[in-house]
Amino acid sequence: MLLLGSIVLLIKQPTLGLKRQDWLVIAALVAYASIGMLEAWWDGQGSRGIDKPIRFLLAVPTLLLIMAYPPRLGWIWSGLVVGAIGAGGWAGWQKLAEGEWRATGYTHVIQFGNLSMLMGILCLAGLGWAWVQPRRILWLTLLLVGALMGVLGSLFSGSRGGWVGIPFVLLVLYRGYACHLPGLIKGGLLVSLVAGFSLVYALPQTGVESRFHEALNDVSLYLSGENQATSLGARFEMWKGAFYLIQEKPFIGWGDNGYQEGMQILADKGAVHPVVTEYGHPHNEFLNAFAKRGLVGLGVLLTLYLIPMKFFARQLGSPNLELRSLSVAGVLLTVAYIDFGLSQAFLIHNSGVMMYAFLLAVLWGSFAVRNRG
Repeated sequence: MLLLGSIVLLIKQPTLGLKRQDWLVIAALVAYASIGMLEAWWDGQGSRGIDKPIRFLLAVPTLLLIMAYPPRLGWIWSGLVVGAIGAGGWAGWQKLAEGEWRATGYTHVIQFGNLSMLMGILCLAGLGWAWVQPRRILWLTLLLVGALMGVLGSLFSGSRGGWVGIPFVLLVLYRGYACHLPGLIKGGLLVSLVAGFSLVYALPQTGVESRFHEALNDVSLYLSGENQATSLGARFEMWKGAFYLIQEKPFIGWGDNGYQEGMQILADKGAVHPVVTEYGHPHNEFLNAFAKRGLVGLGVLLTLYLIPMKFFARQLGSPNLELRSLSVAGVLLTVAYIDFGLSQAFLIHNSGVMMYAFLLAVLWGSFAVRNRG
């Protein structure tokens, strides 16, 4: 809908007054899309290969539309609250009522859990905005409930990759909000966090303790050589295989088709466990980009994350809480995706692409307009 709405830019042709920062964010989107489509072309992937890269290109007119006609921030935070509550509620139903081992929503379990976590932590970013609203208590309550439900959705999914980045998420929130609070309140928040984490770990219904012990067992089995095909063991083998492939073609990469052929050769030679041939990516965003698109592919991926992060971060201490909330949200978006990418090739999935590309467009467009004021 946002993309279709951007047609109005061709009709009304509003003056956007793009700044250097805007052009660099747009360039990051275009560069990532271009390298992805170029890989699809030379690797012979056909239309299948350009489906996801082109969505980053289509996010550009959406970004321009948001800059021309910025929405009320209440609509953005409301959408995140509804999404987080919906994800957490559905995950709770699957886990507690239906007895599922891991809540999956209607998509891949890792994608579902991590995106639920993303919406939850973005609700926390909105607390600064809520603080200066006339109906402060209502908005603070809604955002906190959304944050809780989003995090619960992640816990019920058992997607451990999203939990690894929690310390970095807390660091961003501290830099954006908590560092300005009195020491007594900081202490209270710290005690609450420790108590909350302890409760989540202790309650068997969350599945956190069992997933933690599964991870330790996977590592033990891998190191002993007893089983290399566990969840973590398979990842270790895929990462090892990706490193082998990168060493052979570090500059241009193998392409998606070439990657799978290369992994099959490595498995046939006994260099890696045959389990790696069951996957079309190494379960790591950065190794995936490096192995398939070479140094250039890795470079544009880092650009896609680090350029927006750098510009969002400049307003983490802004006295304008509305602007600061968007700054915190933008940094959290990039930090979360970097975290998710450590154990999953998140941007090869439709959900991962759409959430990053279009959330970035909405957040940057809203941020850039208010940053000028």
